[in-house]
Amino acid sequence: MIAWLSGEPAFPAVERALADPNGLLAAGGELSPPWLLAAYRRGIFPWYNPGEPILWWSPDPRLVLVPSAIRISRSLRRTLRQGRFEVRFDTAFAPVAAACAAPREPGGGTWITPEMQAAYLRMHELGYAHSVETWVEGQLVGGLYGIALGHAFFGESMFSRHTDASKVALAYLAAYLETQDFAVIDCQMTTTHLLSLGAQEMPRRDFCAGLAHWTREGPPPARWAPDAGAGLF
Repeated sequence: MIAWLSGEPAFPAVERALADPNGLLAAGGELSPPWLLAAYRRGIFPWYNPGEPILWWSPDPRLVLVPSAIRISRSLRRTLRQGRFEVRFDTAFAPVAAACAAPREPGGGTWITPEMQAAYLRMHELGYAHSVETWVEGQLVGGLYGIALGHAFFGESMFSRHTDASKVALAYLAAYLETQDFAVIDCQMTTTHLLSLGAQEMPRRDFCAGLAHWTREGPPPARWAPDAGAGLF
């Protein structure tokens, strides 16, 4: 059994999350800023399919990427040097979220519902959620979005319409976060793709203990400068 949440944002201890499915902790609640902020600070995130109640997760182990440890292949580094992509920060948050929500295959579904997009757009308006975008000839071809709290960034989703477009966005994100002394990029669930880019699994207890420090202090919520990535590569 998992807890049903209502009223004020109060989550069970993450140790109560199920082992199967890995990390399912609770249901209910809201996607309002107070709920999302309380969740992320505790190592919890929402993830659910259309038609389901809001489901809250805290998997063990947790996949994380230390910004300085990103693994950039020789070919990707060449792409970064060539400057084939224009990279902007926080100039097209809603289009990035909508592109991430698009089904990855014909007839496929998405967990990034209109309700979810609206919730993160509100977080963006408050200065907590950010996008990194890759452009070619004025067209948005890739990007990612997530939440920044203190010195932790919680990655939510990415998309690509052009070879290496999302990888370039992630490389710029990691480089920028390193200049801002961010400790970690939370990748949530383990995938072979993210492992290949340098992400590593961390026990949940260590991740949550780290969050108690990483989210306590840091830059205040604010939009990132559109040219924040200038000169990083």
